[in-house]
Amino acid sequence: MRIVFMGTPEFAVPSLEALLASGDQVVGIVTQPDRPKGRGQQLTPSPVKQIAQREAIPLLQPVKMKAPEFLEPLAAWKPDLIAVTAFGRILHPGILSLPPMGCVNVHGSLLPKYRGAAPVQWAVINGETETGITTMLMDEGMDTGPMLLQDRIPILPDDTAGTLAPRLASLGGQLLVETIRQLKAGGLTPRVQDHSQATMAPLLKKEDGIIDWKADAQSIANRVRGLSPWPGAYTFHGQERWNIWKAVAVQESTAEPPGALLAVTKQSLKVATGNGVLELLEIQTANSKRMSVGQFLAGHRISLGEKLGPIL
Repeated sequence: MRIVFMGTPEFAVPSLEALLASGDQVVGIVTQPDRPKGRGQQLTPSPVKQIAQREAIPLLQPVKMKAPEFLEPLAAWKPDLIAVTAFGRILHPGILSLPPMGCVNVHGSLLPKYRGAAPVQWAVINGETETGITTMLMDEGMDTGPMLLQDRIPILPDDTAGTLAPRLASLGGQLLVETIRQLKAGGLTPRVQDHSQATMAPLLKKEDGIIDWKADAQSIANRVRGLSPWPGAYTFHGQERWNIWKAVAVQESTAEPPGALLAVTKQSLKVATGNGVLELLEIQTANSKRMSVGQFLAGHRISLGEKLGPIL
């Protein structure tokens, strides 16, 4: 088959690599325009573009999805199927109807749960113990199309979004190739999603990282995991911002107000929450590297009773 692949970030790379290793022909790749990155804000190609350049595959980077200068060369590729993984743009009906076999999306959740841009992060934030990949035929909605295949993996207790995403991405590549194989064989019947069971996973913003110490300890610990590596969970010690990279809920109770520092050990700081105690294990302060709390305490004096905040 003639396949066009659409994707942008690192999460999409295993899907593209799996297609390239299959028996079908990737006739073109679509990815988002180069973006400024790093302190120098130099324009940087997406991970998917780097694969396209490595393999010398024709590439399009549309600024506007309805522009003729994008749609005409896309149609000229004559795709039988368009495969999409984390492209980051909405496909309008003119694109969805272009390939005879439709547009197949690789989504990082067990649909209909966690529709949207950040399914991996929200599954961890919400304390899920399993997630997976769903392949589906795309329609005009946000991850609302009929499902093709699903596969599940566990979310480990110490998983972050950053450790979970590569496992899901690898699974996504495998499931995409299997989905296409079964579609070609005519043995795959799309299943309509149960829309009443749908939940959303909206794009995260930097301000989503602020810790509300009135929440319970386990919820805060899950949020720290789900927001790593981006945007990161954070709080304030006086005027100093602390990024919290690792924390665990401990089976202790306290009458102290949320945000109060309860204990300072050689390896951790214990903080009161709305329900239970959170033990901070790894933090990062302004103009410093990520470090264990033990390393941090070697150069900082912390007093019991001080409060982290702001308290929301």
